Amino acid sequence: MSVVPAEVLPGGALAVEETAPGGPAAELGPRARLWPSLVAVYRAQLSRARVARIPLLFVATFQSVGIMVMMRGVVDSRGEAQSVVAGSSVVVVAYVALNLLAQYFGQLRASGGLDHYATLPVPPASVVLGAAAAYASFTVPGTLVTAVFGCVLFGLPLGNLWILVAVIPLAGAALAGLGAACGLLAPRPELATLLGQLGMSAALLLGVLPPDRMPGIIQFARDLLPSTYGVEAYARTFGARPDWAVVLADLGVCAGVGVVSLAVATWAYRRAAVR
Repeated sequence: MSVVPAEVLPGGALAVEETAPGGPAAELGPRARLWPSLVAVYRAQLSRARVARIPLLFVATFQSVGIMVMMRGVVDSRGEAQSVVAGSSVVVVAYVALNLLAQYFGQLRASGGLDHYATLPVPPASVVLGAAAAYASFTVPGTLVTAVFGCVLFGLPLGNLWILVAVIPLAGAALAGLGAACGLLAPRPELATLLGQLGMSAALLLGVLPPDRMPGIIQFARDLLPSTYGVEAYARTFGARPDWAVVLADLGVCAGVGVVSLAVATWAYRRAAVR
């Protein structure tokens, strides 16, 4: 290894020492914007989880398909079948966006991985939104397969299947925000995993079971779950003449809860990153 004297280097260390005290302060680069940062985090998360994507989709889809097969001999009306198919489809979103995202952020906080993101010149919202969008993207194939299988199994029409284009991102945003907040606020990763499992179980039981058979207190708890409105929006489209105003109202509730939950997750990320 050769050593070059600092005197021969233009703008070398001596020059820096001479000009630093009296010279102008160095200017920082421009702060990264939200959208480019979000896209970068989204792509990084997709690349990181690409290996586990197939087992992830298989587990989430197989679980929902198994639930519908089990409920096939229980439901005895078209309205109950609509609830089962819609709820099973949204459970795929809950499994990934709520359960796995809570585990991911819980482990990221416990292992010190948040320190890596904290050193990057990206807005905190881009980290939360990018990770949430990446995890929600994995749910699209499984949700579509579950919805098609359920419609064929229960004899429901496939004409309004396009409504999932709105249900998946809106319900996914609401559940992903809750999952990220649970993972970032939980003091231990084991507790984050527990919260994610409880949230997914609530989405499973309250979303798949027909609401007419639930007690009043359980129906009230069902109304508090944000994924319920995605289930209701999808289930209403099976009718001969869907009330699209009510469908849009349900999707609006999902969107509102998504904005609030992602804002809470961003605050939780900032709180966890500075500790």
